[in-house]
Amino acid sequence: MPSAEVAVSKPHYWEDAVAHLVRRDRILKKLIPQHPEVWLTPLGTPFVTLARSIVGQQISVKAAEAAWQRFVQAAGARPSPTSVLRVGVDGLREAGLSKRKAEYVQDLATHFSERKVHPDRWPLMEDEAVIDELVAIRGISRWTAEMFLIFNLQRPDVLPLDDPGLLKAISLHYFSGEPVSRFEAREVSLAWQPWRTVATWYLWRSLDPLAV
Repeated sequence: MPSAEVAVSKPHYWEDAVAHLVRRDRILKKLIPQHPEVWLTPLGTPFVTLARSIVGQQISVKAAEAAWQRFVQAAGARPSPTSVLRVGVDGLREAGLSKRKAEYVQDLATHFSERKVHPDRWPLMEDEAVIDELVAIRGISRWTAEMFLIFNLQRPDVLPLDDPGLLKAISLHYFSGEPVSRFEAREVSLAWQPWRTVATWYLWRSLDPLAV
């Protein structure tokens, strides 16, 4: 989860969202002031963001970074659909990706290369329409699509209920550490609308102060 280093990168809605959340939620009123100089910034181009999500699935942050560095050594410092297709599944496996992840990244590259997805239209599309287009790609789950909405498109009102970090933070701060259901998490989030992305981001920060 990335942070900003320059003020110009702050999403245009951030201050309005913070004001709303501090006013409406007693937990966020305490958490938000603990992170005054960081906020959400995008990860990169749509293709790179999605490729990186696939490469880093189901492994630790440290392992994901190492895997990504091997990936860019194979596909180039600025991976593109063309460069990934050129490397091929075998080349990606030689770079350390599992067979399944190599196939997923190849499918992603194919979708972009053959214009089966429309990243130029995504900024104007509704959240669910973007998700529908993304989950048609092998290896992209609803969670991955929601991370894309948050970190690449910077959509303000995404609630990733499949994210274990969000559920852990809600459990810790709102339920005294007791397990929390998706229904309970959704109920807590009602006070955050229409800024659930921002609330989620600060709850992530409460678990990991470093934005990665």
